[in-house]
Amino acid sequence: MNATPTVSVLMPVYNGAAYLRAAMQSILNQSFCDFEFVVLDDGSTDGSLRILQEYARLDGRVRLLSRENRGLTYSLNQLIATARGEFMARMDADDIAMPERLARQVEFLRTHPGVLCVGGAFQIIDEAGRYLTTLYPPASNEQIQNHLIHGRCAISHPAAMARLQPIRELGGYQGDFAEDLDLWLRLGEKGELANLPEAVLRYRLHCASVSERVGHRQRDAALVACQAAWQRRGIRDGTFEGASAWRPESKATRYAFMLQYGWWAWNSRERATAQLYGLRALRARPLGVEGWKLLLVSLLKPLDAPVPQPSP
Repeated sequence: MNATPTVSVLMPVYNGAAYLRAAMQSILNQSFCDFEFVVLDDGSTDGSLRILQEYARLDGRVRLLSRENRGLTYSLNQLIATARGEFMARMDADDIAMPERLARQVEFLRTHPGVLCVGGAFQIIDEAGRYLTTLYPPASNEQIQNHLIHGRCAISHPAAMARLQPIRELGGYQGDFAEDLDLWLRLGEKGELANLPEAVLRYRLHCASVSERVGHRQRDAALVACQAAWQRRGIRDGTFEGASAWRPESKATRYAFMLQYGWWAWNSRERATAQLYGLRALRARPLGVEGWKLLLVSLLKPLDAPVPQPSP
């Protein structure tokens, strides 16, 4: 490994053992090889540290840090301080990077010197790795900035690669729960932002994820980040359009999200997965008409007949 690698892949880990091996392998198997993989165990209690120690022994690109729990924002800033690369690539312990992710993002930043951060499209998978859909965020700087200033985080945090020096000059991450939106807003005031049109990540939805547990606090923090950006940019009448937590947080809302996931799967031609989420929707609301509709469509309708998805 070079003393000054092109990319520092930064991954904080807190009790991520369930999906950690898949995340680690997806980075170590990248087609682009000039990187260091800086991983920080934030006081895990579930065996994550043992898994990380195993990988650190086997692969010299893994630089392992470990300490007591101090939270995500503190961990991210410690990783930034430790990184030696020109670019930093974010990664989460429950996601899977596409094999060409680093190569494509490095190439893009090399050929677009005015861009400070690039994300990309991303596939949505569930806790078992079942494919649901692919989401395509806006690609141009103008579109991304318009989304961000209204509270819509148009760059997926674990899919992002950014130039490290500007982030250090900005003081790294600030605040909690919407630290990515806040950073993209501040970074967008220094340069351009972009997204690749192809999927660079498989983003996992599961009940133990941070956004599942603190979704409402994330939305409140996003509003604060937007208000600060409006003040910096001289926007007097800013409008906040941040979405409600988009993972099921309670039994009352779980039904709508099971429907969303099921229709995603159906329109991705994943019949068995659509059937599974139809059943899960009915467990949450046995008499729900839309749940029965999803289940019957997934059982009986030809796959080449898309059905409009209801909004959660």
